[in-house]
Amino acid sequence: MSNEYDTIIIGAGMSGLAAGIRLAHFDQKVCILERHYTIGGLNSFYRMGGRDYDVGLHAMTNFARKGTKKGPLAKLIRQLRFRWDDFKLAEQVGSSIRFPDVSMDFNNDIQLLESEIAKHFPDQIDGFRSLCGALLDYSDMDGDAPNFMRSAREVMAEHISEPLLIEMLICPLMWYGNARENDMDFGQFCIMFRACYLEGFGRPFKGVRVILKNLVRRFRGLGGELKLRSGVSRIHVENGQAQGVVLDDGTELTGKRILSSAGNVETARLCDDVSSVDVARAGKLSFIESISILDRKPTDFNFDRTIVFYNDSNDFRWERPEQQLCDSRTGVICSPNNYIYDSDEGELPDGVIRITTLANHDHWCSLPDEKYQAAKIAQYDEAVDSAVRFMPDFRRYVVDTDVFTPKTIRRFTWHDNGAVYGAPDKQLDGTTHLPNLFLCGTDQGFVGIVGAIVSGISMANRHCMSLE
Repeated sequence: MSNEYDTIIIGAGMSGLAAGIRLAHFDQKVCILERHYTIGGLNSFYRMGGRDYDVGLHAMTNFARKGTKKGPLAKLIRQLRFRWDDFKLAEQVGSSIRFPDVSMDFNNDIQLLESEIAKHFPDQIDGFRSLCGALLDYSDMDGDAPNFMRSAREVMAEHISEPLLIEMLICPLMWYGNARENDMDFGQFCIMFRACYLEGFGRPFKGVRVILKNLVRRFRGLGGELKLRSGVSRIHVENGQAQGVVLDDGTELTGKRILSSAGNVETARLCDDVSSVDVARAGKLSFIESISILDRKPTDFNFDRTIVFYNDSNDFRWERPEQQLCDSRTGVICSPNNYIYDSDEGELPDGVIRITTLANHDHWCSLPDEKYQAAKIAQYDEAVDSAVRFMPDFRRYVVDTDVFTPKTIRRFTWHDNGAVYGAPDKQLDGTTHLPNLFLCGTDQGFVGIVGAIVSGISMANRHCMSLE
């Protein structure tokens, strides 16, 4: 088989697979290269002890009901020529934002959040509605909209005078899609506000594997090539153009253009015309996730929330812990059991609680093996101790556990610092220093499953459609 392609895509995550499908629909010869042994990047899955585990997926944001014509989910289904039933998303039961003195519930109907704000912050409801009206349409992430780079906290303060409400509203949005420490670009805030509060959360019954398998099946069905265990060691550059890639095993592939989901700094480092990169531009925010398998459903011990975003003080700090392995003062509690699944799906085989907290990539990666395993056990206990302040104590029902750390995330994604949401400064148009090398995924600007898929579609449409 020829090693010459119209487009070479680096990374078989959601954005790379989506871009590959889009281009293969238009008869391009496309090859997706993945260093890992499996697909999905951060949003992947594995099997251990006879059980299936998702990596990364708490929920799909941007939920839309079957047949909806507008929004990111409808766009990706239309552009990739899927059917709604290929994803078959179940809605969340309902989620909560829990701070020490106030707890607010929300679901996929903004009216519930409005009523909670009116109840707990009655003098702020008009300001909240004013803020909703100020959310501009950034759905295409073209970076041309005014105020994109403005501080989200500053804009919120123009509408809301209660600091605690600002902290509570921004907490889930940062957790689910913000690479910048302690603040957000207002454009990113608008995108995540819509994704989490105006559209909301959903999940396929069988988790992320359903989405990934459908993407791979469609890509290969259109003639696309997917090469696993095929890491790119360098991007070969001649005369100011990317000519192709050299794989870890020395294999050379040529392409008219390259689309990379490896990250902005990471992609530049691969180019053999670049002698050094500014590593300070890479993201810092990484996570540790503790997974508990239970002998009963969470609702059996009165936990009915899909997701709980918690913070143990009135000040929400969104930053890498510098001195510790982890910071469990804030976190996310998720149960995949607490979705409204179709009755014909049955029930998940186990109760599951997943707890995510902030972590320091460098500290985790510097641990020797024997200390690394012990640290995972200790941090599991710390995360659960923190979480049960905001939910019923489930520890006596645990039958199995697993933990993945920033070291795991680095292995799945190869992102510097195990940065889940990439670099804080996004390259919204997807361009690089080379005219035929482009970015997709987290460093282009979209995050989450739906966002990553839309990123791949958008960058393929914008930069890679020509066969010349």
